[in-house]
Amino acid sequence: MGKQLLLIAFLMMLGCKGVSQEEKKETEKEVAFAITKTDAEWKAELTDMEYYVLRKAATENAFTSDLLDNKEKGTYVCAACATPLFRSENKFKSGTGWPSFDREIEGNVAYDVDYKIGYERTEEHCGTCGGHLGHVFNDGPRNTTGKRHCINGVALDFIPDSN
Repeated sequence: MGKQLLLIAFLMMLGCKGVSQEEKKETEKEVAFAITKTDAEWKAELTDMEYYVLRKAATENAFTSDLLDNKEKGTYVCAACATPLFRSENKFKSGTGWPSFDREIEGNVAYDVDYKIGYERTEEHCGTCGGHLGHVFNDGPRNTTGKRHCINGVALDFIPDSN
């Protein structure tokens, strides 16, 4: 009886099919962005750190961004394609070590779900080139949107209003 149960358990485990190895189904579509380039083209155009963050979804070290304490009026644009993403009037000091905004420029940021650290987070991408920007959380200023767009500074360039 014990051998039969062991055999049945073994056959059941053998019959289980993991989904992590499956190819994408034809009905699942990759998001198409207006600007698409090969990996080699992105590597040639971006600095090593920009490439690592924007194309490989890495995170820069906290408190290392030159834009963290920037208080000038202007627009924060994608470092890969110059799409306007955030305005200076929506930037706030979150204390997290990354530039933070309570809202994006509507229509220019795309969202996806990320499980890389074991739980669900909302990941932000440039809506034009798909570059990884950071994540959005629901712990921002309650007197505005309640959102905290926690953005890698290296994924952004800043254009002052005077330009």
